Amino acid sequence: MSVATSPDGQAHLMLAIPFPAIDPVLVEIGPLAIRWYALSYVAGLFIGWWYILQLNRRGGVLTREQIDDLFVWVALGVMLGGRIGYILFYGFDKYLAEPVEMVKVWKGGMSFHGGLLGVALALVLFARLRKVPLLRLADLMACTAPIGLFLGRIANFINGELWGRPTLLPWGMVFPGPEAGNVPRHPSQLYEAFLEGILLFSILAILYFLTRSREKPGLLTGVFLLGYGLSRALVELVREPDASLVMGLTRGQALSLPMIAIGLFLIQHAIKTAGATARRKKGE
Repeated sequence: MSVATSPDGQAHLMLAIPFPAIDPVLVEIGPLAIRWYALSYVAGLFIGWWYILQLNRRGGVLTREQIDDLFVWVALGVMLGGRIGYILFYGFDKYLAEPVEMVKVWKGGMSFHGGLLGVALALVLFARLRKVPLLRLADLMACTAPIGLFLGRIANFINGELWGRPTLLPWGMVFPGPEAGNVPRHPSQLYEAFLEGILLFSILAILYFLTRSREKPGLLTGVFLLGYGLSRALVELVREPDASLVMGLTRGQALSLPMIAIGLFLIQHAIKTAGATARRKKGE
């Protein structure tokens, strides 16, 4: 129980979970500060690199040297795409007025959709230069991406940012800061950590290791895009919406619609192509 202002503006005793006071700075040595947010990206990349090694042993198309090189390409795609995407999608006017703020990534401000575009471009260039099948490469990355998504959402929670709309549900949480309004809110970061991270990772791992999905190029990429798009669109229903909506949709929902469409197309294409290949081999 805690005293908080309910969504109707009344202050009274409510069921609410107090926000755990976790310092966003993990270690601070003089002017150097290591933040959980930055650490989540570093950890996600290194754990992802290790996981791709495990996936690649089960019918992958990369050499160990190529995986090491891919790590650098993906890291650049995530960081540059994520930051540029955030600036363009969520705060263009703000950063146009204060350009110096663009480089202050330690304050947060990364867009998943921008990072996805950055990684997609990196994969296209890498596949062309290293002569590896693009869809097989994308499938490996798709299986790995939920790791970074999970860690990133946990870092958002620790930062006390991207919280949800006011709620009277018993697990509503009062987040710090005047912008949160001292009202219980959906811990939407944790919803996303579960759906985009744990659940999507589990589905893709099952498909990769226990079925023949990895033999259908593009299928796992399609499942990832569809799964993320649906998860994000669902959580956006309880996440505090952006100030500007797009035709009644939140910015996150609008950006997720193309992912859902492309995901469905890739799944259909992969199944159709695999079926045609099987019929051709049977005819031979």
